[in-house]
Amino acid sequence: MVKRSRLALHVAALGVVAGAAVVTASHAQREREGAPPEASPARGATSYAPVALERPFEEVYQEMSANKDDLVQRQQQLLESRYDLSDRPVEGVTMSAGKPVQGGVRVRLPDGVTWEQLASMSRSEIREQDLFPEGFKPLPHPFHEEGGMVFPEHHIQEILAQEQRDLNRFDIDYDLPQHLLAEFPPPIYLTTRPELGDVSQGQLVTTQNYYRLFNGILNPKQLEGLRLLVSQFPQQQFNLTDDRRSERPHLGVSCFDCHANGHTNAATHLVGDIRPQEVRRRIDTPTLRGVNQQRLFGSQRALRTVEDFTEFEQRAAYFDGDIVIAQKKGVNFLERGSEVHAMAEFQEILDFPPAPKLNAFSELDPELATEEELRGEQVFFGKGRCAECHPPPIFSDNFMHDLKTETFYNEDEIVNGRKMSDGGATKSFPLRGIKDSPPYLHDGRLLTLDDTVEFFNLVLGLELTAEEKSDLLRYLYTL
Repeated sequence: MVKRSRLALHVAALGVVAGAAVVTASHAQREREGAPPEASPARGATSYAPVALERPFEEVYQEMSANKDDLVQRQQQLLESRYDLSDRPVEGVTMSAGKPVQGGVRVRLPDGVTWEQLASMSRSEIREQDLFPEGFKPLPHPFHEEGGMVFPEHHIQEILAQEQRDLNRFDIDYDLPQHLLAEFPPPIYLTTRPELGDVSQGQLVTTQNYYRLFNGILNPKQLEGLRLLVSQFPQQQFNLTDDRRSERPHLGVSCFDCHANGHTNAATHLVGDIRPQEVRRRIDTPTLRGVNQQRLFGSQRALRTVEDFTEFEQRAAYFDGDIVIAQKKGVNFLERGSEVHAMAEFQEILDFPPAPKLNAFSELDPELATEEELRGEQVFFGKGRCAECHPPPIFSDNFMHDLKTETFYNEDEIVNGRKMSDGGATKSFPLRGIKDSPPYLHDGRLLTLDDTVEFFNLVLGLELTAEEKSDLLRYLYTL
């Protein structure tokens, strides 16, 4: 087992629900009657991280740096046991700016079973024979015992070149290879100026170029909102205090450090609103494209507006949901009437990429679409039941859904610090522009759209044929 400092263990305690005993009247009555007490949900010692540190930063830095290779190797071994991580693009299919889309089912099957055989089995049969693919189970954070923001290497290097700001963590690295992520930097499309195409001009938008790129395109309030979105604010792992995970004191991170160019770079984190630590969900950063048409924000928090989400991120999620630590590290209280609204006004003009084969009703144009794509559209709205949660025009119903995947396997298993419990509802994310946003599902456990089709075919019992799966994929590429 990887050795960790007392500080790391204390920070991991941040993810545990308070353990103060509360005896309800019903419990007390059961005890008086001699009946056994009702089972209580699992909880930890405390919800709070320690505020006063007991060890000097230099000592913690040396110890956690020395353990980094072991943690990286642990996560890499998990990924390789679950997935085929090779570079295998789909011929002739690219993202909006030209990066090849990765294809093929990457989740590894249990020995001796095919996808067709698995899909023909019941949930109880799969559970009893322990055949649910490991890659369909929750994906742990690279350092799940602690969590926190982790950025892909290509984003780290670009920010370092533009702003001389280092987003490396001394305790852990990002885990997924670049060819399985969204293109970088991603293009920016605006609802207000669709004729301009990619207004980022192929650049990662930062404090160093946002004004030059957008002055004359945005109004002053939107331009101020963009300035705030690329400005750094203190965060749990990147701040000026000694309980940080950057080697040098750090001004923080920006919204666009995860939502690169208003899209995503697949930076990962843990949700701030679940305790204890082992059941906190890994987050695959969602795109901000099309937020003007969405009504729920967050993988399961159900925040009602993008303004609420912006404010929540700054006040709580940046600090793992710990308001005490937030005060210590320098929480940024955005002013709702000006700063939050300005940030929201820019986010709400971020458009989906062009979908030239869709008509005004978000249907495929028969004169532009192939036979495969047209058949795939029929599967999407028919046997595949995709449209029940992902209806046009943004291909999301703006609701939460519980897939009940935990009924397929033993959810008490703990893998790399993450309990395999996957209960509860998650948001149905929009499928417009979906080929631009790998990996998939709220925690990024599905590396390709092929994986995603197989996942839902199994979990929802759709019994799609090989041809129907192939046609459905071709349709998804057109959205």
